[in-house]
Amino acid sequence: MADTLRDILDAAARGVFPPADGGTTIVPQPSPRDAGVLAFTAHSVVFTDEDPGWVRRTLAVTDCDRLAATMNARFLTALMDRTGRTSDTVDVLLTGAALPGEPPVALVEIDDPGHPRVASALRRRDDVRVWAADGGVLVLGRGVAGRWETAVEVDEGARHRGLGRRLAAAGRRLAGGAPVWAQVSAGNARSLRAFQAAGYRPVGSEVLLSARARSGGCSRTHS
Repeated sequence: MADTLRDILDAAARGVFPPADGGTTIVPQPSPRDAGVLAFTAHSVVFTDEDPGWVRRTLAVTDCDRLAATMNARFLTALMDRTGRTSDTVDVLLTGAALPGEPPVALVEIDDPGHPRVASALRRRDDVRVWAADGGVLVLGRGVAGRWETAVEVDEGARHRGLGRRLAAAGRRLAGGAPVWAQVSAGNARSLRAFQAAGYRPVGSEVLLSARARSGGCSRTHS
């Protein structure tokens, strides 16, 4: 088993996953900002600086199928209470290998920290860059463990024309040859279809725990 979360993610981007043995790997947080849970096929990864013994004891008493324990609401609530963190949703985690060539859609890089999608990215990512297209926005930045993460936004009037797919594909050409990751709310079927059509493959589910205090309500879900 790889030693760090970055090792695990790099291997998953290559199609090499933790053993499907029903186990849970606990690794330190890659940064003070990022803590959470990853669930691959029959193996989970909890990245936290909390006591690993507490994590395992809490999973053991979670009343559900052990393969589902790390994503069970009772465990996640206990982890949030323990760490004083919050979370928005369970995301589907997808990744796409780098692609050569120019983006398949005309893009203009912009600086708009007030855009809701950009504001969300700045809370979760470093080195954020933003591009506008006719009818949409593409965001790229370094997120969990330094991985490149992308998100897209398509205006209502520009939907059903393949723009989301083209924006998602553009992200794979703008990260300097590195794999690109996307987190998509499990209920956002439209966005999931767009990313899969752009060549991203689902590799697991993810819950990120945020230390940022909220004034109330939830932020917009990813992608």
